[in-house]
Amino acid sequence: MLMNNYKRYNVTFVKGEGNYLFDDKGRKYLDMSAGIGVNSIGYAHPEWVKAVEGQAQTLAHASNLFHTQPAQKLADEIAEKTGLHSVFFANSGAEANEALIKLARKYSFDKTDSPARHKIATLSNSFHGRTVTTLSATGQDRLHKYFDPFTEGFYHIEPNKKLELQGETCAVLIEVVQGEGGIKPLEPEFLREIQKKCADNDILFLIDEIQTGFGRCGEWFAYQNYGLTPDAISFAKGVGGGLPIGGIVAREGLKDVLSYGTHGSTFGGNPIACAGALATIEVISRLLPGIKSKGERLKLILNKKFGNSRGLGLMLGATIGDNLDDIITQLLESGIVPLTAGGGTLRLLPPLTITEKEIDEFEKKLAEIG
Repeated sequence: MLMNNYKRYNVTFVKGEGNYLFDDKGRKYLDMSAGIGVNSIGYAHPEWVKAVEGQAQTLAHASNLFHTQPAQKLADEIAEKTGLHSVFFANSGAEANEALIKLARKYSFDKTDSPARHKIATLSNSFHGRTVTTLSATGQDRLHKYFDPFTEGFYHIEPNKKLELQGETCAVLIEVVQGEGGIKPLEPEFLREIQKKCADNDILFLIDEIQTGFGRCGEWFAYQNYGLTPDAISFAKGVGGGLPIGGIVAREGLKDVLSYGTHGSTFGGNPIACAGALATIEVISRLLPGIKSKGERLKLILNKKFGNSRGLGLMLGATIGDNLDDIITQLLESGIVPLTAGGGTLRLLPPLTITEKEIDEFEKKLAEIG
């Protein structure tokens, strides 16, 4: 018996193949959700399956007291793709953001003999995880219930408004596209202002790339669409191709901040998860040139149906409002797996492997619903 913390739809999936899911009644669904952005190269991709099976037969786990080849190779790949330097592996997005938060506070602590700067600014309408601390970082009042007292030291600023940082601020943590908050890309001028103010005041500029990273927004990472240079980013979801993996990557000068004994993760850098991630990255590297054009086509489809659309790459949304639940039900009944986000938003996060023919199928079925 499962707990009731999820409001599940009355569908039981038993198989995935390509960009389709199959339920226990044999019904086929075009997946426009990718397991909330996790299944970035679809289901049972042969390169991913081969890599995972091969690693499972070789070395399933070794503690982080030792090196493993998959973890080291994946760290090098991520450093190269980001232009940053050093990687810490965890298992999820919330864990990754916990590591960013500890990195920022330890960085400030190491630089001063007086009480360290400890405040972290995040954005209203943001989402950074469901641990007590990452909920504190999350800028949505509806989620700040039940679990008091929350971790201190966070405050929220308004997106795309005049930037005002409080004293004792050690970091600013943002999503380039607010995901759970309604698929809302930030304005380039606002992003550049954050970066400059952080650089001018020795404040760490941190970007949450958990939903936006690894090709989802048309570049390897969403911040690369804007020419930004963060001090560190968090990642998770799509990099594993279906296996749990997350982490952070930071610039060279931050390599030694999380020193021996200050942070860790038993399963972080798991060899099987890393092998799957390496295969996923290889597949995404071939898909990357076509992601933006497919996203633009889907935006046109959403705009034609609902009169609005927004997003970046294959991270898309349209405001539906009070009719959202009915739209979701109709899409599922038609064989489409969609998502929702805040503000009455229909959210699409299809596998990056989605084809033009599958987009045709989505367009046809979307046009048929009321």
